[in-house]
Amino acid sequence: MPHNKKPHQNLFIVIYLNEIIPLSAGLKSFLATHIKSTVFAKGDLICKKGQVCTNLHVIKKGVVRGFFMADETEVTTWISSDNDIFTSITGYFRNEVAMENIQALEETHCVYLSYEDMHFCLKNFPEMRDLNRILMEDYYLHAENRAYLARIPSALGRWHHYRATSKSEIIDRIPKKYLASFLNMRPETLSRLLKNGL
Repeated sequence: MPHNKKPHQNLFIVIYLNEIIPLSAGLKSFLATHIKSTVFAKGDLICKKGQVCTNLHVIKKGVVRGFFMADETEVTTWISSDNDIFTSITGYFRNEVAMENIQALEETHCVYLSYEDMHFCLKNFPEMRDLNRILMEDYYLHAENRAYLARIPSALGRWHHYRATSKSEIIDRIPKKYLASFLNMRPETLSRLLKNGL
């Protein structure tokens, strides 16, 4: 997992964040020198259950999932892709061990900010507090959508809701066994829905 500390290569995240809320020159400078870049290979475990995740990631390009083991079965709980943020909530915000694993499903290019650097920004740059609130609102809207999805009683209903609320180009990039697990259906059920164009 190579890391990059070249400030000019962190312009992606500065521009990305500045489009959400205008950043001061001081915060732009801090982020450019403290945000790091990394690449995860397909299949890499970014964080394992029981570890403390201390980084908040933004995906430049790639797909990752969260999952846990139920007996011998992997249960996928979320899937994130290009321009999404991800972390372990318990680790990054509570400094507690992760309840699930985080895995790259394809080669994934990320930038990330450490827990310590995030809290420095929150204490020293007022706009970072506003930015953090906006990012967390978006994060929890996604969580609410996942909770709603999980309560739809039929597999067809869950599939239709997922298609309606997800980036269409991402569906083909997710291995079907993980997508089926996320949608709480058997892989053959998902295959049938895809085959029938439902």
